[in-house]
This record gives sequence, C-alpha cells and structure tokens, in this order.
Amino acid sequence: MRFRKRNRCQLFNKRWRSGDRGLVNDELVPTLEERKCIGFQKPGRHKCLPPRIKIMNPSIQTSQTSQHWAVVGGGILGMTLALRLSQQGHRVTLLESRANTGGLADAWRIGDATWDRHYHVTLMSDTHARDILGELGLDDQMQWVETKTGFYTDGQLHSMSNTLEFLRFPPLRMIDKLRLGGTIAWAARVKNWKKLENIAVGDWLTRLSGQRTFEKMWLPLLRCKLGECWRETSAAFIWATIARMYAARRTGLKKEMFGYCRGGYAQVLDRFNGKLQDAGVEICCNAAVKSIRTAIDGRMTIQFAEHDRVFDQVVSTLPTPVMSRICPELTPEEKSLFDGVRYHGIVCASVLLKNSLSPYYVTNITDDGYPFTAVIEMTALIDKAELNGSALVYLPRYVAPHDELFDNSDAEIEHEFLCGLQRMHPKLSLADVKAVRISRVRHVFALPTLGYSERLPPIVTSVPGLYALNSSHIVNGTLNVNETIKLANDFAAGLRDLTHPFAHRVARCQPAETLCPV
Repeated sequence: MRFRKRNRCQLFNKRWRSGDRGLVNDELVPTLEERKCIGFQKPGRHKCLPPRIKIMNPSIQTSQTSQHWAVVGGGILGMTLALRLSQQGHRVTLLESRANTGGLADAWRIGDATWDRHYHVTLMSDTHARDILGELGLDDQMQWVETKTGFYTDGQLHSMSNTLEFLRFPPLRMIDKLRLGGTIAWAARVKNWKKLENIAVGDWLTRLSGQRTFEKMWLPLLRCKLGECWRETSAAFIWATIARMYAARRTGLKKEMFGYCRGGYAQVLDRFNGKLQDAGVEICCNAAVKSIRTAIDGRMTIQFAEHDRVFDQVVSTLPTPVMSRICPELTPEEKSLFDGVRYHGIVCASVLLKNSLSPYYVTNITDDGYPFTAVIEMTALIDKAELNGSALVYLPRYVAPHDELFDNSDAEIEHEFLCGLQRMHPKLSLADVKAVRISRVRHVFALPTLGYSERLPPIVTSVPGLYALNSSHIVNGTLNVNETIKLANDFAAGLRDLTHPFAHRVARCQPAETLCPV
C-alpha cells in the first residue's frame, strides 16, 4: 500500500481555519518517518483511526510520553492550557512576564476596593467558562442578574432594554426599527459564518438595515470597537457579536442574564492558581521570555534576561507580533502570517464613585466627541457590597497598538475621560470621584479583517516542539473568557487523540517497546 506524504502542520492549520476540531480520519496518512516511529496494526482494527496506525497502551502512554511543557503567557488561556496538560500527566511550567497571572482578566486595587482590571461578564451559554468555574468549586458563587442597556444619542440618555423601549426609541423611524430588528434576528440564524468573512461589515449592514439606520446606529457602534478599521472588517465580526448574545437567550430564560462570581476575578484567579499548584504546575511570574530556539539535543531553549531553560515542548499564547519577534527559527512565510495579524488595543479607566450614574450596565454612545467608546457601570450588575458600597464605572477606548493615547500620562487620560463623563452626566462632581486607575494593553484582540481565517498564523509551527495559540485563532466568535478557554480545551483534546497531528508531534519516535503488540 502506498502512503502519501502530508505536511501535517498545514493540514491541521487548514482544518482549524475551517472550524473543524473533530477527529482527523483518513486525511492523516502516515509518512515514512511516522511509520518507523509509531508502528502499525492490521487493517480493519480500531475503525476510528487511520488504517494501520498502531495504538499505544494507555497506561504506558501516560508514563512514557509525559514531557516537560512550557506554557508562555499566564492569562486565562495559558492557565487553562497548563491545567489540561498537567491533567494529561505532563510536567508543566507556566511562564508569565508580569508579577501576577490572569492577563486581561486580572484584578487590582482601586481605592478601598479590589475588582477586575477590565470589565467581564459570564453568559448562561458560556459553557466552557462555567465548566472551569465548576472545576474550581465556584459554580455556587455565581450571581445572575438581568441588566439594562442604554443609548446616549443626540445628547440624551435613552433606555433600550426591552421591546417596548426599542419601539419608542426616538432617533429611528418605525421602518428603521423594523429593519434593525430584522437584521439582528436574521443574523442570529446565520450558520455559515465563512461566507460573511468576504463581505465588508458596512456593506452588509447597510444592505440589511438601510443607510439611515447604519449611519445612526451601526456606524457609531463599529467605530467604538474598531475605530476607522471598521472599513476593513468583515461582516463575520457583527455576526459573532449577535450570535453570542442570542445564544444566551436560547438557554431557556428567553432573556439576557449576565453573571459574575462573588469576589470577581480576584477569587477566580486565586482558586485557579491553587488548583495549578495542587496539580504540580510550576508558576513563574516576572519571567519575560527573550527568545525561543531549538536546543542542541532537539528540545526547546527559552532565553530569559539572566538565564536559559530547556523544555521538551513549548506552547506560546503571546500575541502574534511578539511571537514573530522572539522565535527566529520560524520560516519567512510563517513570520509573514504572524506579522500580518492586525491588533486593536485598549486604554481603560476604572472610576470608583460614591454614587451610581445610571441603571444601565452598558451605555452605548452614538454621539461624536467623547474620549471613551462606552460607559460600563459594573455596579448595575454586581452588588455594591463587593466594593464596600461604592459604584464602579469603566470607560474604555479601543485604539491601534501605536496610538498616541498610550503615551499620555495617567493624569492626562484621567482628566480627559472625567471631563467627557461630566458632559454626559452634568450632575457628576469631582467630589463624587473616590479613585481612578488607568489600564493600557496594546494587543487585546485581532481585527477580523476580510478573509481573516484564510490568513491565520499556524498553531503547529515548522519548528519541532513549538506551538502558537492565542486569541487570533478565534475565527468564529468574539474575544471573551469563554472562547479562550475553548481554545485551550481544543488544543488539549488534540494532544490526547493519537489520530491528531498534535499527538504525532508530541509522541514522535517513541521506543518500540512502548507500542502494544499487534
């Protein structure tokens, strides 16, 4: 029988782009090297696997294939990867450049309270995030609240939290409202998101909702999240946003219920770190990676500021531009793909107030001239007792990684943002402000440009033992904690399945005695 040679890296990355995370069957035809490494079985056995690939005894596999993994990046994605790898019997070291784990989901002290550095919510439909909370023993700490949504339009604050308020919304005519509602309902039922990747979001929304509705409603919202990059963004972006919100309504409650964990992500991360340590994971903070190279013995060397360490396998969760810079052995084609991903960053002010501003969890701003893109009133969701009776407001602004706003001082950003907030809420006095903190992150999410999934950077790189997995690989969803956990789960599931390209890379050239007899 002839066996065709396949580029396993290209094959897996192609299947990932298509959204297929299932078993790889007859497409994974073993190469000559693989036949020497993993042996064969008689045709017809183990029908779910490629013909003639030998199965390793599971008990032997756990001990013989256990390797030392480095997970670079200590955000929720890296922490979940470390947990799943340790659960498979591997030795794992989690490397984080900052002083604490958590990444975008970490917590900090503001005034006399501790809460999340950025705003997060959990939906009823966020099954991966809720499963992790269950593993951490925090599922009984979840609080579920029905929230309200506001719109700041033409200098006025309007509620749009139910159907009646939507029909009364002054800025739109009845025909505009009907077309807007029809657009949302139709988008929620679209299944083939890949077709939308090649349609500009502006063209798609204008065709469905009309020019007036697009300019009055959709365009300000797109600019809030994407800036002027909305012109290069595909319709898959707005589809993913609508689909996630509608998924929450399919949980049986028929309304949007937002959830949070008591104690916020400070408690989640404390439990998560404890679980990792109990699993034997080595957590190294203040460990900025300078480079990742192949060692003399074929393993991976990670260079730090003052020393090097060697690992059997490395998976990096760093943003793609950073990955390209610290991995010199990537091919020019790979570096081009990594560098080709365009990111958006965020500058976000956390404002602790004596009193609440409004009953709305999120206030979307459609008027021009405000320095932030929305007002997120966290205490419209969480109990004020979490913050010692204070109110907490987030003022986010999404900008390009090299925007000059990143270079402004905290005092300059605070002054500009508070002035904008006072224009929206004239009764707000500076005496009502208890504390302000500014967060800056240059690489938050990858812009879903036209044809994005066809230009994804590889997960399985050409460097043996080196993998790259980050939020840029979310191809049919929006960036949130649930999606990042799903990425880690999918990666780990691939390692466990011997028919998967990951497993062939990890278990390459096992000694013959580890193979079960045919």
